[in-house]
Amino acid sequence: MNTESNVIVAENVKKDYRSDSVVVHAVRGIDLTIRKGEFTAIVGPSGSGKTTFLNLISGLDTPNGGTVLLNNRNTSSMSGNELSDFRRDNIGFIFQAYNLIPVLNVEENIEYIMMLQGVEKQVRHARVVEILDMMGMKGYERRFPSQLSGGQQQRVAIARAMASEPALILADEPTANLDSGTSTSLLDMMRDLNRETGMTFVFSTHDQHVVDKARRVVILEDGKNVRDEVKE
Repeated sequence: MNTESNVIVAENVKKDYRSDSVVVHAVRGIDLTIRKGEFTAIVGPSGSGKTTFLNLISGLDTPNGGTVLLNNRNTSSMSGNELSDFRRDNIGFIFQAYNLIPVLNVEENIEYIMMLQGVEKQVRHARVVEILDMMGMKGYERRFPSQLSGGQQQRVAIARAMASEPALILADEPTANLDSGTSTSLLDMMRDLNRETGMTFVFSTHDQHVVDKARRVVILEDGKNVRDEVKE
């Protein structure tokens, strides 16, 4: 197998938390490989470990056991600043609560990561215009988050995640605050962008709409992956 096509390789990944004298085994030895261009949903009931696992593969948390490789780099071996820079340059995040910066307009929110990366202004602007056009939001550059609907805010959040062309887009319950029609529209858009750009999407979700749209579904129970389904 060509390892260069592997975006995430998780091997026997474990995570325990201690609450007073009780140890909670949140993730109990997950093996999972995500390849470039996949559109994958990680699903399971509350307490199954899916959000914890998403935090582990993104480097937001560190496993107690096993290894996580992102683009063939072991995130656990990185220093704090190195990991922060690596995460900034390789992962786009989409959150349930949008997490847009309220005092920045749409263009400034989308270009924020590219600005931190030192991308020059003309390149940033061209990328913002391109991606807003792809999302059907051309002309919204100067609006602020408070002037947008929930669905529009999430479109901006998706644009921000994709703008720097990261290796991986991680979406944690991205449709939880949206009605079913808006959810379906956004998921169709993300699936189209996945096909057009080859960017890799991984969702953590309860939402059946996401499961229906995903091309691969990984089911977690009690901190383990119990089923892995690839759709035709």
